[in-house]
Amino acid sequence: MARSKKTSMRLRPGTGSRSKGAGRNVRASKRYTPPVPISKKKSRPWVAVVLLALLGLGILVILLNYLTVLPGGASNWYLLLGLALMAGGFLVATRYR
Repeated sequence: MARSKKTSMRLRPGTGSRSKGAGRNVRASKRYTPPVPISKKKSRPWVAVVLLALLGLGILVILLNYLTVLPGGASNWYLLLGLALMAGGFLVATRYR
């Protein structure tokens, strides 16, 4: 027995409709708008400043904690603050292009 080929019952949007759903009145744009090239995308100047400031402050807080220069001596809270500042710097780095 030979198997018959099954064709997909799916239809692309705009080619016809089998379902009468909520997206029925939505029309596709006939005008193509290309995506913005990566070379054209630039981040704002403040992103680099905030990135370097957060990373630098985080490293500085951790370094000063180990040197026991900060008030209260060496504390885990200073380490947590330094790591939080560095994590904020890494989060800002994801916005840098």
